[in-house]
Amino acid sequence: MSGHGTPIPMTSRKCGPLTGEAHVPGDKSISHRSLILGAMAVGETVITGLLEGEDVLDTAKAMRAFGAEVARDEDGTWHVHGVGVGGFAEPGNVIDCGNSGTGVRLIMGAMATSPITATFTGDASLNKRPMARVTDPLALFGTQAVGRAGGRLPMTIVGAADPVPVRYEVPVPSAQVKSAVLLAGLNAPGQTVVIEKEATRDHTERMLGGFGAAITTEVTDEGRVITLTGRPELKPQTIVVPRDPSSAAFPVCAALIVPGSDVLVPNIGLNPTRAGLFYTLQDMGADLTFENMREEGGEPVADLRAKFSPDLKGIEVPPERAASMIDEYPVLSVVAAFATGDTVMRGVKELRVKESDRIEAMAAGLRANGVEVEDGPDWWIVKGRGHGNVPGGATCVSHLDHRIAMSFMVLGMATEAPVSVDDGSPIATSFPIFEGLMGALGARIERGSQ
Repeated sequence: MSGHGTPIPMTSRKCGPLTGEAHVPGDKSISHRSLILGAMAVGETVITGLLEGEDVLDTAKAMRAFGAEVARDEDGTWHVHGVGVGGFAEPGNVIDCGNSGTGVRLIMGAMATSPITATFTGDASLNKRPMARVTDPLALFGTQAVGRAGGRLPMTIVGAADPVPVRYEVPVPSAQVKSAVLLAGLNAPGQTVVIEKEATRDHTERMLGGFGAAITTEVTDEGRVITLTGRPELKPQTIVVPRDPSSAAFPVCAALIVPGSDVLVPNIGLNPTRAGLFYTLQDMGADLTFENMREEGGEPVADLRAKFSPDLKGIEVPPERAASMIDEYPVLSVVAAFATGDTVMRGVKELRVKESDRIEAMAAGLRANGVEVEDGPDWWIVKGRGHGNVPGGATCVSHLDHRIAMSFMVLGMATEAPVSVDDGSPIATSFPIFEGLMGALGARIERGSQ
């Protein structure tokens, strides 16, 4: 599948029990960061388990364009020979980040304090997404950005020749913004400080520490205060990427709503800043258990077992949990459709500016398939119909958004009539083996419309 080519309509039909093991791809967040920090280290970083979706491959191409050597062995092991902090070369061409908001924002941060210029673009979806949330704090270092109206791609970033350290309070919870500022701070003198009122995924902080940067995090009255000392020599690492909890969400949620299902998803990263969905599902009454809990590469990991759960109940999701499950609300809304009662999701305005307006996209598709949804700027409510009572039968618009497309494919596995999406091609950006993996468990996903 290609997230940039001809649309690929897809249809999901009611299926028998989903059973077996679901070996989902490597964590996307950690994969992006492994390549970028490997490129900023001195020496060879070796990465196994890297997610080889288009988003991450676009980041690998970008690191080559900035002068790092990036190669892949036949067995899937990746090698990154870094150029050191401040060692990026000026790219010879435009950097195309495809569909990846994470990739483009982190790369902008990584090059923002080097005296080079780079122009970034992406696909139709990415070029609609606002970049000012990153370019505004990068400007504090002395970086310049010139883009289209509304701070959108294509955009040229002129790195700061004489960067200054920054103290920045993140206005809305965003791991991308926090990470961009920290990466920029690597090549600024002194200490760069980022303050976040609500905790977001902390892979960047963990990985910076692993690469040898001097970084501390403390909780104060201001919030989480992260302090990074600039201009370290990052030491190359051997990284084993855990499997992606955001990808695991799809086979897990499908198992909960398809009768007779029993699915094991091994080696899933359970970083507390990422695992909110799984605790929310347990709060709803899901038969979801963590087995073989352990730690790998500084990240908590476990095997997840999900079984059919016919008595799911709607809940009010704690708003403070939003940052730890922001990408999982679309598929949670699918599970909520099969629960009894209302599932209330608040504090989720970030969903309005993802690859698509995910609240609007999911609300429209769920309504078309017979589920009542209410929504506002920062909240939405799915009125569950209970197991066996979701009609289905509609074709939904994916808006070039991989998570929207996969969520509706999960919906169709348990609705009375099939559910289609107009374009499933963006799935390749994050979960290129989705169709084959779900098919092996027993799902009935076909290319083509109903």
